[in-house]
Amino acid sequence: MALPRRIFYALNEIAIRWDCPLADIAGWASAGYFDIVTGIKRVQCCSQALEGLVAVSIMDVLPMFRRHGTLPATGRIHHIRPPGVTEWAFVTDPEDGIEVTLADLMIRGEDVQRFEDQHELSRRPVTNIGTTPRYAWDDAFLAEILRIHEQGVPATQAEWIGRIQEWFAMNSKSGDVPDERTIRRRLTPAWKSLRISA
Repeated sequence: MALPRRIFYALNEIAIRWDCPLADIAGWASAGYFDIVTGIKRVQCCSQALEGLVAVSIMDVLPMFRRHGTLPATGRIHHIRPPGVTEWAFVTDPEDGIEVTLADLMIRGEDVQRFEDQHELSRRPVTNIGTTPRYAWDDAFLAEILRIHEQGVPATQAEWIGRIQEWFAMNSKSGDVPDERTIRRRLTPAWKSLRISA
């Protein structure tokens, strides 16, 4: 028996699936091709309280999708829209909006399927040939060493894991991105040492 269709796709997964930069995904979302969604705790939008699944305004977090330069690890959402609603609601409490990371942002599976059907996209096959390592860990860690040298140690291990996943999404030749648990297992010894020396 086949599993049901995926309900959500992370943006890093879509970048690999469609073989495109995250900036293009943000652009298509801003043009209305699909919504970028996230789940939120209860917030206040003037007199209305909202929680659960909401669409987010990509304009609020656009700096997270720059094509060049350093990307901020987090963004703050100020405009949200519940499912089936066309008007944006402005977040008034918390006053500084809702903090999100790239890993918090998703596209609904039905929107992914519709977009792929409309634009005749087919998923790239994942192949591993011979003894080629599945993941380019050395390259990923080299990129992180340089980034830490320039910007310092990430504030949290979760932020560091997100950065590693983002690197693989943008640079993986095979199309594979390691899962959070695999990355955490490799990062934990280095994370502990960096926190001790910080």
